[in-house]
Amino acid sequence: MYIAHVNDKNEIQTVKEHSVNTAVLAKEFAIDPLKNILYGMGLLHDIGKYQTSFQLRIKGNKNIKIPHALCGAKEVDCLFRKSFTSILMQYCISGHHAGIHNFGTGADTEQDNTLCGTLRRETEDYSAYSEELKCKESELKAADEIGRLLEEEYKSGLSNQKIAEIFAFLTRYAFSCLTDADSIDTQKFCQGEYQSIKSDFISCLDKLNRKFEEFTTVTPLQKTRQILQNQVYERLDEAGKIYLMNMPTGSGKTLCSIKWALEKAIETNKKRIIYIIPYNSIIDQTANVFEGIFGKDLNILRHQSTFQYENDDNPDEEYQYKKACENWDADFIITTAVQFFESIYANKRGKLRKLHNMADSILIFDEAHLMPVEFLQPCLNGIFHITHYLNSEAVFLTGTMPNFQSLLNRYCSKNHGIVDLVPNKKDFHMFFKCDYEYVGQARMENILNYSTPSKLMVVNSKKAARELYENSIGEKYHLSTYMIGKDRIRVISEIKERLKLLDEEFDTIESIPENRQITVISTSLIEAGVDLDFHTVYRELTGLDSILQSGGRCNREGRRNKENSKVYVFELAQNKLQYNASIAKDLFREFEDINQLECIEKYYERIFEIYSDEIIKNELKTIRKKPYSINFKDYAESFKIIQDENAVSIIVPCDEYSMALMEETQKFGVSNLRKLQLYMASIKIWEFEELRKQGVLEDFNTGAYFLTNTDYYNKEIGILFHGKDYFI
Repeated sequence: MYIAHVNDKNEIQTVKEHSVNTAVLAKEFAIDPLKNILYGMGLLHDIGKYQTSFQLRIKGNKNIKIPHALCGAKEVDCLFRKSFTSILMQYCISGHHAGIHNFGTGADTEQDNTLCGTLRRETEDYSAYSEELKCKESELKAADEIGRLLEEEYKSGLSNQKIAEIFAFLTRYAFSCLTDADSIDTQKFCQGEYQSIKSDFISCLDKLNRKFEEFTTVTPLQKTRQILQNQVYERLDEAGKIYLMNMPTGSGKTLCSIKWALEKAIETNKKRIIYIIPYNSIIDQTANVFEGIFGKDLNILRHQSTFQYENDDNPDEEYQYKKACENWDADFIITTAVQFFESIYANKRGKLRKLHNMADSILIFDEAHLMPVEFLQPCLNGIFHITHYLNSEAVFLTGTMPNFQSLLNRYCSKNHGIVDLVPNKKDFHMFFKCDYEYVGQARMENILNYSTPSKLMVVNSKKAARELYENSIGEKYHLSTYMIGKDRIRVISEIKERLKLLDEEFDTIESIPENRQITVISTSLIEAGVDLDFHTVYRELTGLDSILQSGGRCNREGRRNKENSKVYVFELAQNKLQYNASIAKDLFREFEDINQLECIEKYYERIFEIYSDEIIKNELKTIRKKPYSINFKDYAESFKIIQDENAVSIIVPCDEYSMALMEETQKFGVSNLRKLQLYMASIKIWEFEELRKQGVLEDFNTGAYFLTNTDYYNKEIGILFHGKDYFI
């Protein structure tokens, strides 16, 4: 008997049992062209455990170090002729623990940690596997499946570069199927079953329809909102792969997109809905909105970019949540663009496990215009591959839509299946409810002197936000990621209530006394997922998309005259302009109304022209132009959407509940990260180091840092840095 695993009860799982289970599950996960290949990979992935040294180690001799993943990769050469398929199998099997290797070169030696290098290494005899595991003839014949698929794509006119991108995607996808099947079977044997996070889409749709019935359609704006949304619903039966939902700020696009997604998922029998948003900071408030409507019918997996659960097999009360985060085994997921795209291009099992669960899904990209320009080509390519090969459908949701059709044609393969869900845009002007005016350079003290019943001031840095707040008088509120999520949600709720009272208690702007005026000072986090309505907005000069997003918080419901609802765009004298801000500044001179679709199109044309080299800078590179010779490891390490790795999240215990969680962490390690997410704030690495020098940060040997001195946190402005005057 050859042992694969021994659990805590000293029960044994044989290599044969584990291999067959993995093969069956991997085949079940895979798309049709890869099913037989995945079955064969499942059988071969652990044949290195038939080595004598491995069996001695698992029986108790822990001093023996013997790798086992290489054996299956070497055996592929014995069973299959050299082909795209055999190389894909070797990438996946050899890396199913360490991660997918770089390809390397024919000159690599066994010392090189590449696919070519590792395949030169010697192993012990593992041939005993052939007595228990049989690769059937059908699996052997399947060796040409990948080659046939790629040959068809090549005949259709695709370049070697595009063939390489497809091969790389299918390799990562196959790796995802294999490693998730391997992990699930191992976890099932060692730790027992865990349940998927399920939701009832039919009940959710019923509740959402009832919610829409509650909305009044009396005012011209409300009627126009319904007309725009109906355009989306009327196109539910249009077959496509990528859908464009261009709807102005304030037109109800978020709930409209969810209704469309639920309808589409039910109609096309999709397994899950994945809602992708630009910022960690709005995951919780977005989830709260959905949970407020759907209740227990929608169980949301919130997967932020703050922590990873990779390689954490400790059973605790968060076990199911951790495993769901690793492989997205949930029906409804809210995640960030960073988490989504970095998972597509990863090479490690902890991140790649989830890729196969992006199949048969509806993907909603909220604020799609915020896809990072320097990674735009691989981001669009990733979406294209998922929708083209994995039977998923994607919707791009934004109020400032770039010409994605042109971008997809330029940077991706053909046949995108693009559908415009809102082709008639003649009523967009109804949502242009404020006037934009560029006022030039301004000093902070002058900005603060502007008097208006309710004003929102949005600036480009946390430093400026804090300085403005500290120098403001009267009723004032502050929002930035220096504050923990719980306090941001609280402050937003308070602001909503105060703004509502102003509308209820005073009939006219003139009747609002000065001592009731409200000032809100925020970073750009208020521009996404926050529905607030101010009389006046002041926005520091930035990209046109952000300016218009801030403007969406001015006269949001159109209850006031457009002429009396102003968005003033200013420059802070000491700040250097970025390219996007310079382009926006030029457009103020060229267009009377920057809300016009023509102005938005012109903005993105210039952005993509300036950044044309940046867009393709991070496309996949091959070695000597061979489509299979890919440096998976190097590419994964370079694919970091947030290049500024100086950002650090820390946990701020500031009430009895979070204090208790910190004490529990101190005693037992991190077991409640999901509950702690609302207590996280973001700082820069040098701010982190300063706090550590002052002795107020402690990780209790867990890697998750806690602020241990409550004097260093203020619920209104966030993290405090005593004796320091820099904030970014």
